[in-house]
Amino acid sequence: MSEHQVHYPVATMCRVLEISTSGYYAWRQRPLSPWAREDARLRARIETIHTESRVTNGSPRVHAELAEAGVRISRRRVAKLMKQARLEGVSRRRRSRTTRRGNDARVVPDLVKRNFRAEAANQLWVSDITYVSTWAGFLYLAIVLDAYSRRVVGWSMANHLRTELLLEALNMAIWQRRPDQVIHHSDQGTQYTSIQFGKRCKQLGVGPSIGSVGDAHDNAMAESFFATLETELLWRNTFRTHAEARMAIFELIEGFYNPR
Repeated sequence: MSEHQVHYPVATMCRVLEISTSGYYAWRQRPLSPWAREDARLRARIETIHTESRVTNGSPRVHAELAEAGVRISRRRVAKLMKQARLEGVSRRRRSRTTRRGNDARVVPDLVKRNFRAEAANQLWVSDITYVSTWAGFLYLAIVLDAYSRRVVGWSMANHLRTELLLEALNMAIWQRRPDQVIHHSDQGTQYTSIQFGKRCKQLGVGPSIGSVGDAHDNAMAESFFATLETELLWRNTFRTHAEARMAIFELIEGFYNPR
């Protein structure tokens, strides 16, 4: 009724709704219930979390952040409060396939078999490539992700899909982490199965591991990161140049994703 007071008299609305005018004004002056006050407090906190996520987080992630902060609340209530505040998370669209297995690919075992659990940092790394569309053509991004923390420990960008792209990401990861022994898991892309990449892994003491052909679940953790990247950045922006895309990706990885 408060929202429609500009258009209709209160007395008229009360008569149509079959309530007394005095009862309506008494209700207006009544203080908020404890539950309503708590809803208002939670709604403000949810709005803050949603804003800090670059307005990307939906109710599952907002609920997870609240739980991590020690707030006891159901996911359903979070979803309800977000709906009331007209807050929405971003969702993922289908991604085109980029993995191609070469005919002369070297045989590499699958040492992970979809078990991405690591007991400490630098035990298991996962790697993958995605493309970024710009007005100047595709920019390709290779990442190396630590399975223990899900931190991106190595990345590189280029306008080509040659093996050098992956080697730069791997070299960055090695330089940052200096692992004693680490498994490097990827899909069956020609770059990962190349002799050049295999030699570099041997030089660095890295144990290569590759999933089966055409099965995204075998590299699900890397796919999950790209889902975040694509949903929260790539599909919400248009890049005119490779430089624009590079800067935006760098800011998301090192300025937002890795720190949080």
